[in-house]
Order: sequence, then C-alpha cells, then structure tokens
Amino acid sequence: MNLLVDTSILVRLSDYSSPVRQICEQAILLGIERGYALFLCAQVLIEYWAVSTRPVDANGLGRSVSLTYEDCVDYMELMPLLNEPPDIAQSWLELVRRYEVKGKEVHDARVVAFALAHNLSHILTLNPADFSRYQEVTAITPAKLIEQLA
Repeated sequence: MNLLVDTSILVRLSDYSSPVRQICEQAILLGIERGYALFLCAQVLIEYWAVSTRPVDANGLGRSVSLTYEDCVDYMELMPLLNEPPDIAQSWLELVRRYEVKGKEVHDARVVAFALAHNLSHILTLNPADFSRYQEVTAITPAKLIEQLA
C-alpha cells in the first residue's frame, strides 16, 4: 500500500507531550518495515512548519526555526517528497467544485488532489473525517494501519 502522510501525523511526531505520538511513530516505522511506501508533499511540510513554529498559546508547538528545519529534513529522509504536479490547481479546482468545499477545508481538498495526481488512494491521518467526503481516497488512522499490519 502507498500512503500520503497528512500534516496531523508530522505534528504529533514532533509533539513529545502528545498521547498519540507513539502510535504515529509506530505506524510509520511498521508501515515502512512491512514494505508500505509513505510519501510527503510540499503542502504537508508547509502546514507542519506553520504549526511547529507557531507559539504554544496560539495552538502551535513553539519550536524554533532551526529545529523545525531539522524535523523537515528528517521527515524527507524517512518518507520521500513527491513532486508537485503541473496541473494541481486544475485538479484541486475540480474537487472543490464537485464536493462544494468551503473555508479552510480547501487545504484538505488540495491534499486529495495531490494524492490522486500520484495515484495514491490512501491518506494516513489523525483526522479521517477531514477526508470522508472524497470518494476517491481512503483516510486511514495510525491505529487502523497498525491493526492491518498486525
């Protein structure tokens, strides 16, 4: 199985106080060990950077730029970064129109458009409801992935 990794996973991997950090790490390492391909996209790294460097009192992790940079490099070494498709805007636009996407949910639609452009049918996320409207992809949580691999 090939999976696109969502921002929520990266954020929890860097949040050492998170109760789901360990399960996110376990899912990724077990997935890779069992031959699953896990991928990143630029949008996920950009969103991760925003949350990682945002102050804790503003719902961020409060991490430094240098530490966040190191995190991104480490994540890209573990999970390949796929190229941006040249037609991503058109694919995204078709999705947001078809599913009548509004507000900040447009970011999730772009992740879906990216996954589809790379023939990825699964998204590893802590927020499966964010992707439930899209019939073209399946959102899978770290716990569900571990269950499938056990």
